[in-house]
Amino acid sequence: MEDETVRLYAELWAHVEPESSRRLLLAALDAFADRGFEAATTRDISKRAGMSPAAVYVHYRSKVEMLHEIMRIGHESVLEEARAAMDAQQTPSQRTAAFVTAFSTWHARFATLGQVTAHELRALPPERFAEILALRQATERLIADEIRRGADSGELRVDDLQGTVRAILSLGVDSARWYAPQRGGDPESIGRLHADLVLRMLR
Repeated sequence: MEDETVRLYAELWAHVEPESSRRLLLAALDAFADRGFEAATTRDISKRAGMSPAAVYVHYRSKVEMLHEIMRIGHESVLEEARAAMDAQQTPSQRTAAFVTAFSTWHARFATLGQVTAHELRALPPERFAEILALRQATERLIADEIRRGADSGELRVDDLQGTVRAILSLGVDSARWYAPQRGGDPESIGRLHADLVLRMLR
C-alpha cells in the first residue's frame, strides 16, 4: 500500500494496540483485497507486515480473527460517520442527504476496506457473521427509518422502501469498487453527487 493509504488506515485503527497489531491488520486487509480471504495465507500476511509468520499468532489467533476485526472496525466506522452526519441535520431530506454523503464518501475514501467488508462476510463463522450482520442491518435501519419519516410527512416520496434502501446502499458500496484518485474527483464530491441523485429519486 502507498504511504498515504497507510496513514489513512492508521488513523482509522488508531485505537488498535500495539502498533504491530495495527500493522498486521493493514497487511491482512491488503492480502484479502489482493488475493481474497481464502487464498491469502498467514505467511503472506506476515511478509506484507514485515514480520515473521510466528508473530501473527502473538497478536491474532487466526486469519478469521483478523478478518472479523477488520470487518467490525469497518462497519462500526461507517455507521458512526453516518449517524454523526445525520445528527447535524434537521429535516428528513437533509438527514437522508447527510447519510448518503457520509456513506458514499466513506466507501470511496476507504475503498480497499469497503471491498473486503462487502465481499468477505460469508467467510466468517456463524457467531461472528451474526455480529457483523447486525451492524450492517443497523446501518440499513438508519436510512430506512429516515426515508419512512420523510414519506410519512410528505417531504419524500417512496413507493418501495426496501428496494429504495437497497439501491441507496448499493450506490455507496459500489464506490469502493470503482473509485481511484486518478479517475478524477474525490470521495467528498462523490458523496455529494450521490446525495443529490438520491434526493431527486425521492421527490
